[in-house]
Amino acid sequence: MEDFIFGTLATDESRIKHLRQTLGGVTHAHKRLPRDPQPGQPIQIFLTLGPDHPHPRAWVYWTTDGSDPAGANGRASNGYAAPLEPIATEWHTFLWGYVRTFRGEIPAQEAGTVVRYRVSAGGNGAETFADSGAHYAFYVDNDPPPAWTKDAVIYQIFADRFFSPAPHFPTVEPKPSLKCNGTLRGITEKLDYLAELGVNCLWLTPIFPSPSYHGYDATDFFEINPRLGTKDDFKALIEGAHARGIRLLMDFVPNHWSNQHPTFIEATQDPNSEYVKWYTFEQYPDKYKTFFGVKTLPQINLRYPPARQHVLDAAKYWLDFGVDGYRVDYCIGPTPDFYADFRRVTRTTKPDSWTFGEAVDPPDSQLTFEGGMDGALDFMLLEALRKTFAFGTWNARQFADFLDRHEAYFPASFSRPSFLDNHDMNRFLWTAHNDVQKLKLAAMCQFTLAGAPILYYGTEVGLSQPADVMQHGRALHEEARMPMLWGNDQNRDLFEFYRQLIQIRKDESALRYGTRETILAAEEILVYRRADGNGSLLCALNISEKAMEFELEVAESSPKLMTNPNCRIQAEGGKKRFILPPFSGMLVK
Repeated sequence: MEDFIFGTLATDESRIKHLRQTLGGVTHAHKRLPRDPQPGQPIQIFLTLGPDHPHPRAWVYWTTDGSDPAGANGRASNGYAAPLEPIATEWHTFLWGYVRTFRGEIPAQEAGTVVRYRVSAGGNGAETFADSGAHYAFYVDNDPPPAWTKDAVIYQIFADRFFSPAPHFPTVEPKPSLKCNGTLRGITEKLDYLAELGVNCLWLTPIFPSPSYHGYDATDFFEINPRLGTKDDFKALIEGAHARGIRLLMDFVPNHWSNQHPTFIEATQDPNSEYVKWYTFEQYPDKYKTFFGVKTLPQINLRYPPARQHVLDAAKYWLDFGVDGYRVDYCIGPTPDFYADFRRVTRTTKPDSWTFGEAVDPPDSQLTFEGGMDGALDFMLLEALRKTFAFGTWNARQFADFLDRHEAYFPASFSRPSFLDNHDMNRFLWTAHNDVQKLKLAAMCQFTLAGAPILYYGTEVGLSQPADVMQHGRALHEEARMPMLWGNDQNRDLFEFYRQLIQIRKDESALRYGTRETILAAEEILVYRRADGNGSLLCALNISEKAMEFELEVAESSPKLMTNPNCRIQAEGGKKRFILPPFSGMLVK
C-alpha cells in the first residue's frame, strides 16, 4: 500500500522542480532574521540569485503605514528603500553554476507595526523582483503562543460525520451529496463523552454554508450552514465546551471558497462589478485562478484590499463570537503578506487565540509562517510515525535519528501539533491493516512527544474505513470520513487506553514541557526519556514482530501504562530488564 498524503511536493519530480526554481531564480522566499521580529530588533533580509541572473545590485523596499512599497532601482516612490550587499558566492553542481547571496537590513520597528516589503535585483536599468514579484510582510510583536496551547489535547471533528440527536443517525445520502447529517447539537450532546475521554480542545472542520458535505467550499464566512444548525446552536456548543474546560478551534479557509459564493457569481456575470478584482481572471469570465485547478473553488485575490479585509473581518467575527483560534487550511495558498494582517487581527481581537496552519510542505517552508501564525501542523512527524509504526519501512534507529534532527530544527516557540492521520488521507488504523496494537504503539509515541497531539474523531474507538482513499488514480477522501461509531460498535478497550494516555500527559508535566533524550535506539527498540524539574518518564517501544528483552541502567521502575498487559520491567542488580511483546510499548515512571 502506497501512502497518500496530499501536498504540492508529494513527488520527486515536484521536489526537483521546486529546488531548481528556488536556487536558480531571484529568490527571497521569506528568508529574514529574525523570522518573527520583536520590537527594537533590526531585520536582516536575504536574496539569492541563480546562475541565469547575474544582476550586480539588489534592494529592499518597505513601508510601515499599511500601504504597498513602491520604487525602482533602489529609489523608493512610496516608503523606504535600502541596498542589499553581496555576502557569498557558492557553486551549485545541480544548477551547474554559481549562486550569489545578498543581505540588507530593515531598521527596528515598534510593537504593533506591520512592515510590508519587496526585494529585487537589477542593474543597468533592468530590475527583477524576487519570487515573481511577491509581496511580503511581518508583524512586530512579542507574543509567543498562548500558554494553554502547551497543555492542549486536540480532537478533530468532521461535523457532518460525528453525531445528530435526530433519529437514525447517520442518514447517508446518495452520491454526489454523501451527507450524513451530523449537527452542532449532536456535538454538544456528546461533550460529556469528549470530557470523559479527556480532550481539552476541539477542532471543527468548516461549518459555514456550503454546497458540499465537507464545507471547504464556503458561500458565506459569516454564517452557519443551516444543515448543521444555527448560530444559537454554535453558541451553545462553545459555551458547553468552555464550561467543561474545552476550547474550540474553527477550520478557516482564507485561500478559496465556492463558485456559488455571491461575490463570485456577480463577478462572473458583470464585468463592471466591484467583485471582479476579488478574483484573478486570466481570461474573463471562464479562466481564473483556483485551488489546484478545481473550477468550483476560485482563489480569493487577497492582494486586493477589500477582499482581504472581508476575510480578516470574518476571522475577527468568530473570535468575538467565542471561538479560541483557527486551524488555517492550505495556508501556503494566500499571498505571503496576508499573514502579518492575520496575526495582527487575531492577536488584537483575542490575545490568547491559537492559530496554526496546514502546510504540507518541508520544514523550511513551514517555518516561514513563524510570526504570522503560532505554528504549523507537523506533517514531517506524521510521515515518520506512519513509516515507523504503520508501514514498517523505517526501523527504530532511523526514527530516533529523525526525531533528534527534527526537534533541533524547530524553535521551541513554534507550535507543531502532531497527528497520525486526518480527513485527507487513509486512517492510521487502515494503513496498519486494522492492527490495534500498532495504533496503540504509535499513539503512545505521539502523546509522549512535545507537540500538542491531535486525535482524529473515532480513532479512540477503532473507527477505520472500507477502502483506500486512492482509487483508480483519484482520491476519494470519503473513505477516511466514515460516520462516528457509537454504542456497542465502539472498541471500549481502545477508548480506555486513550483515556489513560491523555490523563498521563496531563499529569506528567515532562511530557508537555520537558526535554527528550534518546536512551536506546536499535533496529527494533526505541527508548527515550522526557524530563523536567518535576520528574521524568521513560517511553519504551518495540516496533518489531518479535518479543524483545533488554537491560538498561535507568532509575525509572514503575509502569504507568502498557499497550500490552504482558509488558514487564524487572529490577536486576543496578539495572532494569524490559520485556516487551511484539509491537508493544510501556511508559515507566
